Amino acid sequence: MSAKPKAAAAPKAKAAPKMTAAKPAPKPSAKASKATPKTAAAAPAPKRAAAKAAAAKPAPKPAAKASKAAAKAKAEPKAKPATKVTAPRPARGRRREKLAPDRLEILVEAARQSLEDDKAENIVVLDVTGRADYTDRLIIATGQVERQLQAMATHLDEALGKAGLHIKRDAIQASPDWVLIDAGDLVIHLFRPDARELYRLERMWGPESPLTTEASDAAPE
Repeated sequence: MSAKPKAAAAPKAKAAPKMTAAKPAPKPSAKASKATPKTAAAAPAPKRAAAKAAAAKPAPKPAAKASKAAAKAKAEPKAKPATKVTAPRPARGRRREKLAPDRLEILVEAARQSLEDDKAENIVVLDVTGRADYTDRLIIATGQVERQLQAMATHLDEALGKAGLHIKRDAIQASPDWVLIDAGDLVIHLFRPDARELYRLERMWGPESPLTTEASDAAPE
């Protein structure tokens, strides 16, 4: 008997690739897990951030009332300090040339007339012979303002010069409240009203003032 042909062998199917098992996700390390809560704690909460932002803001400007008060204080003029008035008195110790009585009366009359022309107020002539050691006649007059005092002094200088008595520059002392003219046996005081009331030379050198030692010795008993 003839042998039966062998059937062709069917091709072998390729084996399916083996499925690799999925690797589990790596576990976080201990160091990373420990750092996480610290980082979360370090992050400032919204309230803390708001508080810090408010603290960083500049201080609010002063109220409108305070600014108005400051502006008003700047606008008001500052009070000027009161000026001190120096006591008017000629320098002592210098030698003066005595004038004849008639010559002295001519100078007194020239000074009086000049003051009347300048509208001087309350003109007083005092005979202080034996009462003052630096002069024999005092003339006291009042002017209202400094400019008037200066004009009176200028005109007195001119009037006395025409009468033959030329006054040296250092014989005239001036301030805003008084002018003193030292003409030897004749001394003239020009005051503003408040300064004249302060010094009251009429009381100091008037008839009731005490005599000097020389005059009291020469006076008859």
